Amino acid sequence: LRSDQSETRTSLRMKAVLSVVLVLVVISSTIAKYIPKSGKRIPQTLSRGWGDQLIWAQTYEEALYWSRSRNKPLMVLFHLEDCPHSQALKKVFSENNEIQKILDEDFIVLNLVYETTDKHLSPDGQYVPRILFVDPSMTVRADINGRYSNRMYAYETGDINLLISNMQKAKKLLKAEL
Repeated sequence: LRSDQSETRTSLRMKAVLSVVLVLVVISSTIAKYIPKSGKRIPQTLSRGWGDQLIWAQTYEEALYWSRSRNKPLMVLFHLEDCPHSQALKKVFSENNEIQKILDEDFIVLNLVYETTDKHLSPDGQYVPRILFVDPSMTVRADINGRYSNRMYAYETGDINLLISNMQKAKKLLKAEL
């Protein structure tokens, strides 16, 4: 009788330990950061915290060149370090594995903390945060915008699903039009 009770207790302990391990695995996989297929990359200062594992272009001209030569759409992100809206969007943006994965695999990315002289990148004014898409033919996709009529390319923390949808749209337009 004692050996049966001892075996039952051991079995229950093992089940409890396995349950704890399983819970820890599930938790760690849900909070894990996206890691590119090519493995963990050394963080770049060009990311400015928007996606340290992504490869960011240094200038608009470089981004356009990469976009054209790799036949990938470009996403240009305007923000300011001291803007609370930019900071809030950066936190949600950088922690969203789906955004990070899509950008890593399918986009050229550039983030700017200053305005460019290219007026095409400010079709409705200069404000932050602002996200625009440019296709490899160097056409700014003014038709891919956010939900605000007074700031057509603005995204807020609650607009992440719209941003992902617009990223998918930029990819589809690329394949359909080029």
